[in-house]
Amino acid sequence: MYRIGVDIGGTFTDFALSNATGGRMAIHKRLTTPHDPSEAVLAGVATLVAENGIDIGAIEDVVHGTTLVTNAVIERRGAVTGMLVTAGFGDIMDMGPERRYDLFDLRIKYPPPLVPRRLRVEVAERVRYDGSVEQPLDEAGVRAAAQRFRDMGVEAIAVCFLHAYANPAHEERAAAILREAAPDLTVSASADVFPNMREFERWTTTTVNAFTQPMFDRYVKRLEDGLAKSGFGGRLYIMGSSGGTLTTDAARRYPVRALESGPAAGALMSAHHGRSLKLPNLLSFDMGGTTAKGALVKDGQAVKKYFMEVARVHEFRQGSGLPVRIPVIDMIEIGAGGGSIAEVDERGLLRVGPRSAGAMPGPACYAQGGTRPTLTDANLVLGYLDANFFLGGKMKLDKPAAEKAIAENIGKPLKLETLRAAWGIHDIICEDVARAFRIHATERGFDYRNSSMVAFGGSGPLHALSVARKLKIPRVVLPVGAGVMSALGLLVSPLAFEVARSRRIHVADIDAKDFAQTFATLQEEASGYLTRAGVADKDIKIVRHLDMRYQGQGHEIEITLPEGNDVAGIFADLGELYGRAYEKTYGLRLDEPTEIVNWKVEAVGPTPSLAEGHGGSAAGGAEKALKGTRQAYDQTKGGLAAWPVYDRYALAPGAIVKGPALIEEHESTCVIGAGDSVTVDAHFNLIAELSA
Repeated sequence: MYRIGVDIGGTFTDFALSNATGGRMAIHKRLTTPHDPSEAVLAGVATLVAENGIDIGAIEDVVHGTTLVTNAVIERRGAVTGMLVTAGFGDIMDMGPERRYDLFDLRIKYPPPLVPRRLRVEVAERVRYDGSVEQPLDEAGVRAAAQRFRDMGVEAIAVCFLHAYANPAHEERAAAILREAAPDLTVSASADVFPNMREFERWTTTTVNAFTQPMFDRYVKRLEDGLAKSGFGGRLYIMGSSGGTLTTDAARRYPVRALESGPAAGALMSAHHGRSLKLPNLLSFDMGGTTAKGALVKDGQAVKKYFMEVARVHEFRQGSGLPVRIPVIDMIEIGAGGGSIAEVDERGLLRVGPRSAGAMPGPACYAQGGTRPTLTDANLVLGYLDANFFLGGKMKLDKPAAEKAIAENIGKPLKLETLRAAWGIHDIICEDVARAFRIHATERGFDYRNSSMVAFGGSGPLHALSVARKLKIPRVVLPVGAGVMSALGLLVSPLAFEVARSRRIHVADIDAKDFAQTFATLQEEASGYLTRAGVADKDIKIVRHLDMRYQGQGHEIEITLPEGNDVAGIFADLGELYGRAYEKTYGLRLDEPTEIVNWKVEAVGPTPSLAEGHGGSAAGGAEKALKGTRQAYDQTKGGLAAWPVYDRYALAPGAIVKGPALIEEHESTCVIGAGDSVTVDAHFNLIAELSA
């Protein structure tokens, strides 16, 4: 039986097919269809199985990653959403946390709420912080609100009541009334989507879920219907932001959990390679056609967090976006990719990105009507890409169009020759990426200089060694199928679901029995999503976390509890576990009482196997893989030079390539600088050691 991973990017949609038992792997790449991404998915799956002589009925699973939810929020292309809120609190979405992300900017801006004030309806009810009811729910008011929402043309409703995490009864009843009174509307309740304290973050998370739910539901249905029509009878899974896959039922209910769907798969695959190569600490670098993503891998695991921002007004400013509380791989994302548009800004300086040419019209060299110069155009002019071998020769590039776009839009205004302008575009992107990664890693106390980089994506291998050199990273791993590695990452992503609940209580006020029972309730809920998908109880791994703090503190840190079923037995060591975690984070311990704020349980299914190798016919050393030479820009010489070009599929384990050189595969090209050395390992990965 076969499995297919599908990752939709802004420019290309990537596909990977694997049969781990037979050791077979195949990959495919095609342009994304922005008007309806499912078209590219269905066409690509059909092409992939046809090219490999496989019957669609032999496909057991299709695992799908997409940035559709993120893009819908950024571009405001979701449903018309209403909000039912506790009386007197309708303005919280405008007030926010009342925290400035820039103290000295008098024109500071924030992204507007997804639900405008006119679509927020207040209803009488009140639950106290401890879960007790101060004012019963006005059920007649909820029914009246349902009619108001319908009259205003609302498609989705977010139910957000005060302190619903402590007692969800009012929200559950209001949601039931709304579904009964307006069955054509979708309803998201905050206590279901994100049952944690801090109202603003919980409510923004719920509005994101409601805003994207109708659109995502229609999209998944189109996929399911299209796959079924083609003869597919297996299971469709959606990649979640936390590095685990979701059933379609769970994804439809919680589309907010798919905000970082595709990029999370790439980070997960980087961690997989790190464990395989015994490189526990890594910087994961993914650069595609539209964006570049960086994630950290510590001790063999992608670093996770429970907070992210979407639709930031300022790319690097935390606090300038919509806060969302979900489990998510911790990564930074910037507008730097093959389609990033280069232009001369108002200061007369060269700027590349964040605007992208996307898939339509795409870079000028795609010959689809694009006239603006992009990073892909620059790499083609520099000789790093072969106009006749893009996507393995399936897509021809127009080099004169790329030269014209760069000359007219960059070279002429800056009085630069076309080649130098193209190098400026290439180098600026490398510097932008390095700066973003430097900030991301430094803020998290991660010393990337003693780690390695795993680079992938269609554009990643073109820039990886230059970015690594700027960061002083000594080693870069360029995996098999680097151009579609996020699609491969989908195939090693286990089925998983995580539940987090706020229950603020002093450790001294509970006992071991209460402690174990709270976790048992959460474990049952999290495991239920997997057992309903057919995963046996014995195959489910349970991971438990607590957010704790010293009494009187305003924020908490996460601790991971030891594995095992004796949860009650862990309770006695809770103080020591927290003390060690606090000391590791801050360098000291305090002699203060502790309290628990959030309880988290993650249920994880078995990790699927993945075929190794690239399906090529590795012949031996570098001399047998040499395809010829090509004029490419050499930074050390300041001009074009004849660089050897190698066929990656003909490089056998043990082969060594010395830079400068180009190593081509169908989905990407590895640019190896002068003095750098690349070795092919036993798994056909390229291990690049950078010169000092």
